[in-house]
Amino acid sequence: MAKTRAGGGEGESRGCGEPGGPAGREPTPAEQVEELLKRAQNGFEIGESVLERLRTALMHQAELRSYRQRNDEPRPLRCNTYRHIFLLADGSSLLLYELEHDTGVREGFLYELYVHESALDAAERRVHDRIGGGGIGPGSEDEELPAWLAEELLLAMGPTRPRREYVAEASPDHARRLLRRAENADGPGEVVRELLQGALGHHIALITKPRRRSAGRDATWCRFYEHAFLLEGGGEVSLWELEHNMTADGRLVCEVYLDEAEAEVAADRHARAQGVEL
Repeated sequence: MAKTRAGGGEGESRGCGEPGGPAGREPTPAEQVEELLKRAQNGFEIGESVLERLRTALMHQAELRSYRQRNDEPRPLRCNTYRHIFLLADGSSLLLYELEHDTGVREGFLYELYVHESALDAAERRVHDRIGGGGIGPGSEDEELPAWLAEELLLAMGPTRPRREYVAEASPDHARRLLRRAENADGPGEVVRELLQGALGHHIALITKPRRRSAGRDATWCRFYEHAFLLEGGGEVSLWELEHNMTADGRLVCEVYLDEAEAEVAADRHARAQGVEL
């Protein structure tokens, strides 16, 4: 019997490479990139311009995008797809898709890496055909995660708050760039802008939230980042960045709020306007 699951990726995450990185430390984003390339059969297809941007990444997170497993063969056949999110130095995000499967001649996982989702979809169809049992493709009924199971996964999962490690490097410039990118008119005011010009350090965190997603695959992008700033005297100020493509033309935009709840409300408002379920 072939089983399959697809979701928004919020429920499960993993790091790549050796656990804890060299000497027991957490691997850097650059080391994560090198590990992905080293194990990918098609790593040479990733363009140098993409690699140059990835090597400036400040943070990395990997999420399970979908999986499929068939157990009625001589050996189990599996196909897992991961979405690797890299937060870059200029504040933008870059995605890599990793396909992990064991449909080769020899037992053991093979890895493929893609920049474009369309190329990933073609690769997934090829692997699903090898697994057999009808295969699955975008939007098929077999691909959907039962609503009751999605609810249980969301209830069992809680938001995470990483430990802050402030970087004392061009923090006022980081604040200026962040606020300059913001397209919402109800963002932090001039008082906050002036306050952050004296920032001594900053820390960026991708905030994992138990967001409700539709059962099938969709192209909705919605991410929250906390930009924490260390001020003179030990005070801290956080700006909450909402990055999403819930716009009329599907364009990726950045919004910045002084309050986390305001960012949540804005995300829900955009979703309702587009008829999207988060």
